[in-house]
Amino acid sequence: MVDCVVAEDEELLRASLVQQLGEAWPGLRVVAECEDGASALEAIAAHQPDVAFLDIRMPGLTGIQVAAALAGSSPRTQVVFVTAYDQYAIEAFEKGAVDYLLKPVAPERLQATVQRLQARAAGGGPDQATLDALLQHLARRPPSPSAPPPLAWITASNGRETRLIMLEDVAYFRADSKYTVVVTAEGEALLRTPLKELLAVLDPNRFRQIHRSTIVNLAAVQSVLRDDSGKGQLRLRNRSETLPVSAPFMALFRGM
Repeated sequence: MVDCVVAEDEELLRASLVQQLGEAWPGLRVVAECEDGASALEAIAAHQPDVAFLDIRMPGLTGIQVAAALAGSSPRTQVVFVTAYDQYAIEAFEKGAVDYLLKPVAPERLQATVQRLQARAAGGGPDQATLDALLQHLARRPPSPSAPPPLAWITASNGRETRLIMLEDVAYFRADSKYTVVVTAEGEALLRTPLKELLAVLDPNRFRQIHRSTIVNLAAVQSVLRDDSGKGQLRLRNRSETLPVSAPFMALFRGM
């Protein structure tokens, strides 16, 4: 059997892709279905699948960011990006380091992708150097003109008081049941927006997920400590506590 992870934030599209894969590739076993980039990264690190189908635009980590982290957590995994029409990305994918599928996925196109994946696996798997170059190219893609601007401030409650907090003052966000804890140098407050919804509106160049339950402001990070197990700790500039970084997310801090 060939193991596979499917990551797509839209439930119906995810279910459809899984069904199509079952028909096009009987020897494929879907070991995890994920609805966001963080869970996809963790699932791939845990299962070490042969193939990962990654939606490019997901809450939090994009499919491109997940793929960029795989060199450290699951280097043998072949990547297929699933995307709406995006000429900039398509031109990059044509270089052949990875494959891509356009939504909605056409059966004949999926069958061609399956054949290429099988051929590439027989030839020794992905070319990591070419893949790295492709991902760097995609990361430099100009933002979509239709994309809404990231948040500049939020309102959060502290007892009976409602506070206006500028995003630049946030050290990190922490999931807490149905709420999100907003942590600044001055203290904590509660936000009713779940962490997953918050990820979709934060500036990805400023805020980075480091754990399933934690998003950190990179400007608040003083240093990154790595241990022998592959996990890490972040020291903050204006807070005494350290923040754990789960092993799959440590690859996102390469170069720091």
